[in-house]
Parts: sequence; C-alpha cells; structure tokens
Amino acid sequence: MTRLSRPSAPSGDKDAPVGGEIVPPGGRSVAARRAPRRAAGLGLAPASAACFFLLASMLAALLAGAADMAPGKVALQLLDWLPFVSLDSGLAPVERALLFELRLPRVLLAAIVGGLLACAGAGYQGVFRNPLADPYLLGAAAGAGLTTTAAIVFMKGDGSALVVPVAAFAGAVGGVLLAYALGNVAGRGGGTATLVLAGVAVTSFLSAVQTFLQQLNVEELQRIYSWILGNVGGGWDQVWLVAPYALVSVVVLLLYGRLLDVLSVGDDEAASLGLDVARVRLVVLLAASLATASAVAVSGLIGFVGIVVPHVVRRLAGGSYRVVLPISLVGGGAFLVLADLIARTVIAPAELPIGVVTAFVGAPFFVAVLRLTRRVDT
Repeated sequence: MTRLSRPSAPSGDKDAPVGGEIVPPGGRSVAARRAPRRAAGLGLAPASAACFFLLASMLAALLAGAADMAPGKVALQLLDWLPFVSLDSGLAPVERALLFELRLPRVLLAAIVGGLLACAGAGYQGVFRNPLADPYLLGAAAGAGLTTTAAIVFMKGDGSALVVPVAAFAGAVGGVLLAYALGNVAGRGGGTATLVLAGVAVTSFLSAVQTFLQQLNVEELQRIYSWILGNVGGGWDQVWLVAPYALVSVVVLLLYGRLLDVLSVGDDEAASLGLDVARVRLVVLLAASLATASAVAVSGLIGFVGIVVPHVVRRLAGGSYRVVLPISLVGGGAFLVLADLIARTVIAPAELPIGVVTAFVGAPFFVAVLRLTRRVDT
C-alpha cells in the first residue's frame, strides 16, 4: 500500500511538530509552505495526461460507430454548436441528429459516470485507508439492485423506465445509510472496520431479498440483468438528471482532499492535529455515496472503475488526495468512455454490456493489486 507523507499541521496548531520540525509562532514551517507546491508539481504531468486521455477518448467515441463521419466535419459541427459560432460542417441532417442525439449524450454520460465512480472510489479509499475499497463497499450496489428489481417487477410497461433511476438512487442511498447506522450501533462510533462489516451484512441481506424477487418473476430477468450489467445510452434526460448531484458530490470530495491527507496518518494522530475525524469521515462517506448513487441511477452497476483508476493515479501521481481526487475524476471519465467505445464496437452491430468490459479489465487488475498490497490499514 502506498504510504502517505505526514501532512502539515493545521494553521490553528502552530506549535505542533511537522515531520520533526517545530513550527515557529506566528507562521508556518518550511515543510508546510512547500507541501502544496510539491503536490501540485507531482500532479501536473499526470493531470495533463489524464485530460489528453479524456479528450482523445471522447473524440474517438464520437467518431466511431455504425455510421462513419469525417473527423473534420464532426469537429466543425461541434464548434458550430457553441454560442455565437456559425460554421457549415457539411454533415447531413441525419448525421447531425446521430451526433447530437445519440453519440454526444452517451459520451458525456459515460464521462460523468466514470468520473463519479473513480472519485467516489478515491474518497472511500481515503476514509478506510484501503486501496481495495470501492464505491459499492457500504451496500450501495445491493440497495440499488433491490429497489430497481422491485421497480421492474411491480411496475410493468413503460412506467418502470421512468421509475428505475429514482428507485436506484433511493436504494443506493438507503443501503449506505443502513450500513452506516448499523455500524454506529454495533461499533459505538462507526470505526472503519465496523463500517465495512456492516456494509457486508447489509449487502448480503439486500442481495438475498433481490434474488428472492427475481426467482418469483423469472420473465423479467432479462431486463433486470440488462440494468445490472450497466448501460450509458440513456440520452440527454439522464445527463441532466445526474448533473446537479454530480456537481455537489464532486465539489465536496475535492474540498476534503487535504483533510483526507491528514486522516491518512491515523485517527489518533489526526485528532491530535485538531482534525474532527468523525465529521470528516461522515462528510466524505456521504459525498462519495451520493456520487455512487447518482452514477448507479443513470447507468446501472458498473464495477471496478472505483478501484482501477484511483490505484493507477496513486502509482503515477503520488498519494496526496489533493492530487488523487481530481485526476481520478478525469481519468475515470476517460476510462469509462473508452470502455463504452469498446463495448459498442468490438462485436458490432451487437453491443456488449459496459459492465462486462470493465470487469474484463478490472478483475485481473484487482488480483494484481491484491498481490501487491502487503499490508492494509483498517
């Protein structure tokens, strides 16, 4: 597991030692002044690479498909879409409709969902100090799976299509809250190990109920598994649905990056530096769970993004969560856009579920991470 360097003391605790150095009264130590610069410097090259990867993946996804379109015409049409810009791209009306009504919202939704899952995964890993933690750790997947199965089973016809995103969102949030409440009751304070065990218990129970509903309604299994395996073809409605929740959760997670760095030294030491450990853990868990629930609501269950991307980012950019969180956000979007591109082209004209593609990549990666991780702090 990547070991994090000890962060600087909060500004209110000016006499606390930082890395063996005494902070002079009325100012910050040299290490504290240089820490932000070091974090920014370490993350510059990986951030640039992640942004380039995202843009390249989105452009490739816009161009690839059953209908071939000239890259130059697509670029001109995208520029024409901007306010106060008027260009003649040469695309036919059918091609413009294909670009803006099918491919563009799908690419944007994949980028949003991938970014949310990767950023949430980094947040969970920071809270639990465990590189194997993922966005579905505390019962979000099981809760969403149960409520979505219930919506599909009990609401026949087209009505279920409108209810499924709401049901998935409510189930994901409910599963996390249930796990957190159970962890607090059982552990008197909700330590990380207790929360994980509570998440396992909640996941087992909710999954059993979901399996029971599936067995009673075999005729709906195809629709249920289609949602479980993931899909990002929901269109503009799904993009606008997830956008406000994505914005709130991502902003909170990014603002708490520095506090996660402090938390990484351990609960006792972080508390001695003046950090409210319980409050930080609760806020990050809620924000990461909101990001997970939002992604699940519009895309189904897409695994391994929250493990693969943050771990790669830590390997390339270091362990500071001020760097890991934003680069994971961009890298996760790029990863899922590329995965969706593979899913809809590898066996064209048929289409693979996107969750199958991420599992092909993520499962071997998970095994590799498990072998490389010699010690996990809980």
